Amino acid sequence: MIVVAKVGTSSITDEHGVIDQTAIAKLCRELAGLREAGSQVVLVTSGAIAAGLPELGLSATNRPADSRTLQAVSAVGQTRLMRVYNDVLEREHGLVGGQVLLAPLDFMVRQQYLHARSTLSRLLDLGVLPIVNENDAIADDEIRFGDNDRIAALVAHLVGADILVLLTDTAGLHTADPGIDESASLIEEIVELDKELDELAGGSRTPRGSGGMATKVAAARIAAWSGVRTVIAAADREHVLRDAVAGQPGVGTVVHPRDRRLPARKLWIAFAIGSKGSIIVDRGARRALVEQGRSLLAAGVVGVEGEFEADDAVEVVDPTGEVFAKGLARVDSGGLVRMAGRRSDELGDDVSAEVIHRDDLVVLS
Repeated sequence: MIVVAKVGTSSITDEHGVIDQTAIAKLCRELAGLREAGSQVVLVTSGAIAAGLPELGLSATNRPADSRTLQAVSAVGQTRLMRVYNDVLEREHGLVGGQVLLAPLDFMVRQQYLHARSTLSRLLDLGVLPIVNENDAIADDEIRFGDNDRIAALVAHLVGADILVLLTDTAGLHTADPGIDESASLIEEIVELDKELDELAGGSRTPRGSGGMATKVAAARIAAWSGVRTVIAAADREHVLRDAVAGQPGVGTVVHPRDRRLPARKLWIAFAIGSKGSIIVDRGARRALVEQGRSLLAAGVVGVEGEFEADDAVEVVDPTGEVFAKGLARVDSGGLVRMAGRRSDELGDDVSAEVIHRDDLVVLS
């Protein structure tokens, strides 16, 4: 079994942003337990920026806002974070940790995607425990994930994981915010993620974290489309990883995988790249895309929102405003505005009516 576990900043640092040695020791003990039981394990960890702040005389409550300072802080904190992980893994469990820093381009560019997959697979074959983080120190502010939950879900697909465990500071997704509503109860099982569940998820609960339950629900959706079971659970729960892998009831919120799995390229289109705009289509076009697996033609387009270039990712929206698909546009927004609603015979022989080819389209509804 291949397990991807992700831990958030608030679960491995104290309120001052200082690395919590006890929390990391507990996490490493559980990771080692999975290894001893025969599983291959990948850890995705946040915490570099939070760990670097106190080293530079800064604090989480007075966190710098500019990206250049935060990138510098990350470079300092990442070395300290890895040192703690490696010391505990080697000294207490005889394991070797290997740092892997990923950026969105590692999932967007096919060659880099294959290289990342090859590297992670080889590390696992060598018995190394890969420790993944976003490459904050050099990440382009315009092209970055900003949270490790989505990276963890994409890594789960990358390595062909059986389960993704998102460790956080709450027991899972609740019917309401448990910090506000004492009557909130844990949602133990989710078969299908919908808009109502999205609304239950809020923002980050601590100033040290960049995610929150919303990013975990989004990550669980990616994993579900990858055929990977997700468990959202409390990092401080004893034996949380063991129980999550074993399917122990009450361990947290379990999100079941979908029957239909997206191939790597379509998963990349759907979730790894941001949308630059939207294409509004009529009901007939929606039926053709959803029910017949057709390409999107200019005749079915009734509106264009945003500015995008050819090959940019765009959302496809029906007349009710529902985003039901996403794909790579074959024409820029300006050209599409001129083509919208026109049949192939009205465009001329030298102009393709194809706006999004079906191979570049992912139906999400």
